[in-house]
Amino acid sequence: MRGTTTDSTHRPRRHTPRRITVLLPVVGLLAVALCGLLVVGLATVRVGVFPVVIGVVAALVPVAVVTAAFLWVDRWEPEPAKLLLLTFLWGACVATLTALIVNDTAETVGDLLLGSGNGSKVTAVVSAPLVEEAVKAVPIVAILWRRSHEFDGVVDGIVYAGFSAAGFAFTENIYYFGRAFAEQGYGEGMASGVIAAFILRGVLSPFAHPLFSVIIGIGLGLAAQSRGHGRSRFALPLLAYVAAVCLHALWNAAATLGGATMFLNVYFLIMVPMFLAMLLLVLWQRRREQRIIAAGLPAMAEAGWIARSEIDLLADLKARRRWRKQARRESGRQVAKAVAEYQAGVTELAFLRRRGCTDDEARARHDQLVAVVRESRAEAVRLATATRTA
Repeated sequence: MRGTTTDSTHRPRRHTPRRITVLLPVVGLLAVALCGLLVVGLATVRVGVFPVVIGVVAALVPVAVVTAAFLWVDRWEPEPAKLLLLTFLWGACVATLTALIVNDTAETVGDLLLGSGNGSKVTAVVSAPLVEEAVKAVPIVAILWRRSHEFDGVVDGIVYAGFSAAGFAFTENIYYFGRAFAEQGYGEGMASGVIAAFILRGVLSPFAHPLFSVIIGIGLGLAAQSRGHGRSRFALPLLAYVAAVCLHALWNAAATLGGATMFLNVYFLIMVPMFLAMLLLVLWQRRREQRIIAAGLPAMAEAGWIARSEIDLLADLKARRRWRKQARRESGRQVAKAVAEYQAGVTELAFLRRRGCTDDEARARHDQLVAVVRESRAEAVRLATATRTA
């Protein structure tokens, strides 16, 4: 495999029907937009226009913190921005609307069967965890299925699941913050109601929904790392889904059925330790990614794909960032962009070589990445040389 490359400019291209390359994405974006409009419309009908505006403003703070945290997790091998955006929009629009319809139906049925007021309890403890965790996981499963080369393991599962859940929580927070504003009216209690809701959902538990979904993302990431095709590839995501549903149900039960003591016990004895454990897992996985890349660099240098002098620069995130900044400062934005593409290509190639190229698709992807690494490095050198001689 070493040293074998395929010139991407001479590789025969498949003809993909335009209904797939153009029409399908347009229809998908329109469907997501329609779901978003329906969600906003339903929220406006329930709480009013001005409370929804207040909810949007208040919800921007926690979603900015959460998405920034997941982008930090995703620094070694940044996922495509369009996939992250689509995943977020799915959670914010499609998943939210689906959960709203199913949960409202479950609440109505629960009221009819168990008496008025009991339907909301059934929804909180049973319907919401089952449905919400399932619909939030849809884009992660789709990416693993259709874009498996973009799914390298646990960190990718965490990032995609986190963005889907962040979108869901963003829309949900708009409604809850807006409802708190509307219920308090425009009197003295208005500010206190919104502040109380903000502290509960935006300060104490901004990572609640992401934490549930990240468990599923970890299961899917472990399945992606599995080299075999045995039961573990299906059992791990299923077990992760069950764990996420149980944790979500416990959280909702503590918030709706238990008193303040039960909620605080669940929060400090279960949720906070779970969050800290997840943070330690993320740090360990990031370190693991660094080790995989560092271990693969000498072989790439021996094959002539990278320069030996660049091994240390490519094996450290801070060194990579300084390299891009220096390239931008000395040679301009285009050179910095080429350096970034080179670094990303090296990272993807290291992960692919770690997994092994056991089939034709993986070997073709390997050759493509080798070409990307060589071409992006040559482009960076060419542009930098042209800048210095200009």
